[in-house]
Amino acid sequence: MASAAPRARVSPPTPALRPHRKRGRSPPASASLVRCSSAGNGAPRDHRRRRRSGSPGGAPGRVYQRHRPQQHGVPSRRWVLAEEASTSDGDACTIMSYNILADNNARNHPDLYLDVPWDALRWDSRRRLIIHEIRHWDPDLVCLQEVDRFWDISTEMKNRGYESSFKGRTGDAKDGCATFWKSKGLRLLEEDSIDFSEYNLRNNVAQIFVFELNGAQKLVVGNIHVLFNPKRGDVKLGQIRMLLEKANVLAEKWGGIPIVLAGDFNSTPDSAIYKFLSTMKLDISLHDRRQLSGLDSSEFALYDLCSLLKYQWTCEEVRNATGRSNVMVAKHPLNLCSSYAMLKGNSNNRGHHGEPLATSYHKKFLGTVDYLWYTAGLECSRVLDTLPVGFLRRTRGLPTREIGSDHLPIVAEFVFTESVDDDSNQEDESDQEEETAQETTRAQHVYFSSDIDSSDEVS
Repeated sequence: MASAAPRARVSPPTPALRPHRKRGRSPPASASLVRCSSAGNGAPRDHRRRRRSGSPGGAPGRVYQRHRPQQHGVPSRRWVLAEEASTSDGDACTIMSYNILADNNARNHPDLYLDVPWDALRWDSRRRLIIHEIRHWDPDLVCLQEVDRFWDISTEMKNRGYESSFKGRTGDAKDGCATFWKSKGLRLLEEDSIDFSEYNLRNNVAQIFVFELNGAQKLVVGNIHVLFNPKRGDVKLGQIRMLLEKANVLAEKWGGIPIVLAGDFNSTPDSAIYKFLSTMKLDISLHDRRQLSGLDSSEFALYDLCSLLKYQWTCEEVRNATGRSNVMVAKHPLNLCSSYAMLKGNSNNRGHHGEPLATSYHKKFLGTVDYLWYTAGLECSRVLDTLPVGFLRRTRGLPTREIGSDHLPIVAEFVFTESVDDDSNQEDESDQEEETAQETTRAQHVYFSSDIDSSDEVS
């Protein structure tokens, strides 16, 4: 391995304007376009006043390339506002979801980071970038996944006014989920967690909280890292279904309060699992479990073309997916909206679903798997746009010396509405759409019978 060149220096971003958000709407568009790199370089405070290079019109900061010509300046990330002005005068809460790439996972899967400079994978460097990213956007709630250095993160976050909770995975895994909330403004009312190994759904975990905002509004917040393994769609579906059911129970317990679900769902916007989240049910008999997450179309899954037979679900797989071995339709009780998909503003970084084109990039995957879902009682007033796919491709893989993880953080601001709409009509409409979609799927879906293996675990 060649010796490392001196560390490149990145001009720190101009501090973001932090408008007062409580009991009011987001500022107008002219004030909400944030001029900032997606991640800073963790420079000491006494260097932060250094003049930013680049044009005065808001161009992204320039990376000094004298020693590291392969580096690229990180484009600005901007807020995308809701097109329709809200009539609500409720409280606002900003929530970030961020898979920070566990240090242990980065070291144990070098094949995913072959083009990443060795120093960009070092935890000390990535930790500074991750903390800088969180500090810059200053969310009220932070839901992190793949956390195996919890004390490193929690110490920094505590100094910035956050309380925290961690739920680690069982078995040989060293990482878990961690949630942080500002003690000023948010009060924890109840906390629960799910260890999916107790339900024979692998060793992933999820967290569920009930918070009170500003002494008035209440909401449920869930944080999950779904199983990665592309072939085990039955387990993925079961983990998500269980999170939704438990979140709904807590919401009903506290009077039907709204819900926000954050996390790495390890499923693409074109997948059957995404459809399950957005339409409240899924007929699994129409699908191969190895294709439920949409990750099978990537380099992870190369199927034998000689085995073009309809996939047969086992009783155990059906029970994993739907909760009962004799029921082929998985259902959940929540009428969910995706924060990014609900905003119709134009962006080159978002696909036809409205979701970002990419929230994660490493050697074997470039796409979107991270989401912020929410229920009635909330409106999404704005989201933080992601980075252009062209820029991500030029990096040849994340993390970089300016971006601390192989995922990008997603951030949304939610405003409480005065009333919760009746969801019955919307559910009827979704049932009709589901029936139409099933007919289309029957005509187009290709089934496979190979690779029936329950031991192919990937974290």
